[in-house]
Amino acid sequence: MSVFLNVVPVSEAISVIRGLAPAIGHESIPLSEAADRVLAQDIASDVDIPGFTRSVVDGYAVRAADTNGSSDAIPAILSFRGRVAMGAGTDMTIGSADCIYIPTGGVLPEGADAVVMIENAEQLGDEILIKKPVAHGENVLRFNEDFSRGETVLGRGRRLSSQDVGVLAAAGCISVPVAQRPKIGILSTGNELVPVTTVPDPGQVRDVNSYVIASFLKELECTPVVYGIIPDDRDTLRAAIGRAVRENDAVLISGGSSKDERDMVAGIIAEHGRVLIHGIAIAPGKPTIIGQCMKKPVIGLPGHPASAFIVLVAIVRHLIVSMTGETGSRIRTVEATLAQNIPSTRGREDYARVVVTDGIATPLFGKSGLLNTLVKSTGIICIPAESEGLETGIRVEVILW
Repeated sequence: MSVFLNVVPVSEAISVIRGLAPAIGHESIPLSEAADRVLAQDIASDVDIPGFTRSVVDGYAVRAADTNGSSDAIPAILSFRGRVAMGAGTDMTIGSADCIYIPTGGVLPEGADAVVMIENAEQLGDEILIKKPVAHGENVLRFNEDFSRGETVLGRGRRLSSQDVGVLAAAGCISVPVAQRPKIGILSTGNELVPVTTVPDPGQVRDVNSYVIASFLKELECTPVVYGIIPDDRDTLRAAIGRAVRENDAVLISGGSSKDERDMVAGIIAEHGRVLIHGIAIAPGKPTIIGQCMKKPVIGLPGHPASAFIVLVAIVRHLIVSMTGETGSRIRTVEATLAQNIPSTRGREDYARVVVTDGIATPLFGKSGLLNTLVKSTGIICIPAESEGLETGIRVEVILW
């Protein structure tokens, strides 16, 4: 087996990994637990929202025409006819040159078509001085202007924010149908690895990737299952991969820095299923393996944490969103001006780490195995495969960590 079976473009790797995503099913959870979960079906409102025409400010319900031409110098003078109580309807009606006090959220009285903000009015006994005109419908939320009964308020595939949870509450959705959390097995391979509790001897390194991968998966609302450090022994690794595949929806294997180790991981995946990709035109992250065992995706990640993290962001993320059905993107970006040239090799998608300060993106050049560039950088810039690099002064899109 060669070092790389066939290096493929990033776009092809993403297409393949999306195609491997297994269906994970859905479940119903309480509304109070729905934040950050992905909706499994469309949600419609069970009522009109709002169910009545109401004020959006504290002020006075009026007929807009009665305020025409009003100002501080020459206010409109309206007769005060009472107050709207919160949480109840009203049988009050206003006529010409009348007004009624109304709190935010109060039911708009019959005859009124606008609300003057309280700071633009002054009460003098039974009269209200209106010092600023309002237009028809100003400061008023009309019946079902927000959502109509039966209208979809949130669509399938949306990752729910705190605002979304509030909308679901207004729509009467108490039990929320969401995609189940993908269960992802994590194996770290390598005779050089030791637990984080161990002080490494020369030639040894602590197992960083288990924590990097697990944390990344938790951010995407997955359930990581860590199997620990697996030595570079074929029988041991075969057994560990087989167990992880049986117990999870997908498996991520990190490590294998030498040709023999990479070939062993690819060979074991092939024994249980098939290897679809063995090498991606991406830097860092070229030695990535994408395979399938027992109809479940099995991904071989680079051993260097920085390289593994780039592959998680650029490739593995697409597997997770395909499994959950998420339609949006959680990636945050910012535009910046590039401070200096970044060279690249045509035919390979490069990811360069940068620091963004006051709209300027400064590259952090360093070897792929360095950890300090991960924590010192603001994010990464993707250099397209068809480019030979980026020049100083151009505008770039920075993918934020």
